Amino acid sequence: MFGSSSSSNQRERGNVASDSSWYQQTYGGATCSNYLCPGTLACVDKPTHCPCAWPGVEEKFELDADGIAVCLSRGGRAGFVGRKVELARKGLL
Repeated sequence: MFGSSSSSNQRERGNVASDSSWYQQTYGGATCSNYLCPGTLACVDKPTHCPCAWPGVEEKFELDADGIAVCLSRGGRAGFVGRKVELARKGLL
């Protein structure tokens, strides 16, 4: 009733599916001879080289020697997120 034709028109214009099928299809079709970053689909030498999806507003932190890293939104204050990560590493959070 309300815009049923408009919702089908939006899909025709290129809206992605509301589930993970688009991501899975894109991931499955990506060609990478090294490591394919799951968050950005960037092809890099090793997991620690994966970029953050939004580098203008995120900061990457490596959590351990195994190459586990997270991208966290930057806070309003310089160094705030980094201090929180260090406290978490020490088990103080």
